[in-house]
Amino acid sequence: MNTVNPPVFETLALRMEQHVAWVALNRPDKANAMNETLWAELQQCFEWADAEPCVRVVVLCGEGKNFCAGIDLGMFAGLADLMAQKPELGRRIEWFRRHIKMLQANLSAIEQCRKPVIAAIQGNCVGGGIDMVTACDMRFCAEGANFSIKEIDIGIVADVGTLQRLPKLISPGLVSELALSGRNVDAAEAERIGLVNRRYNSYEEMVDAVSELAQNIARKSPLAVRGTKEMIRYSRDHSVDDALNYVATWNAGMLSQEDAMLAIAAAPGESPDFKD
Repeated sequence: MNTVNPPVFETLALRMEQHVAWVALNRPDKANAMNETLWAELQQCFEWADAEPCVRVVVLCGEGKNFCAGIDLGMFAGLADLMAQKPELGRRIEWFRRHIKMLQANLSAIEQCRKPVIAAIQGNCVGGGIDMVTACDMRFCAEGANFSIKEIDIGIVADVGTLQRLPKLISPGLVSELALSGRNVDAAEAERIGLVNRRYNSYEEMVDAVSELAQNIARKSPLAVRGTKEMIRYSRDHSVDDALNYVATWNAGMLSQEDAMLAIAAAPGESPDFKD
């Protein structure tokens, strides 16, 4: 198996377990609140995972008792200072719009990573944390997890992905209720409404289950896994006819005969040695 030395980040803890990259938000003393460095490093990390052949699956989690407390409110003061340096209103507005687009790109890197991304959630998942996990392909949580769209409570419109991605996961009417009220959703309700795939009785049980799932996916043909993720994403945003046409073109061009023959020839329970 190929080995890789993962990059080192200030606000993320990154480790490899075989072909699975575990990415942990690493500001536990701040409940993993998202400062400017964390926003930027998320994009850098997922672009690295996308490009690194040895990585086949990514697990996104949080160090400490909480997954993510949302945006670090200290960022707002810094943004106000930077806006004040612009010479007039139009230029301040243009700069701020560009900054929002940059933050959107930081989190969209999670969704755009070709490798499946699994969110493992414990404790609070608030505001920007919801933006983050809705960009993942799968979400699992431990008992005691709480979810809330808190932007409404600080007088702003959620603007980095929740209002765009969450309606593709749960009922639009329920999205409106949660986004306009800012109320908490506990682990049981999150499972019931489909915000998470499954909840577990403890953090340890969740980590074990997510690890088993990630390793299971990592044993499949990497090319087939990446293609399947691409088809699911494309089908979400396009018509059935368009999606069928796309998958026909994809398989005509990128179906690996070698991977298919290895998978077919493998004995039950055996994991073929696929190329990265």
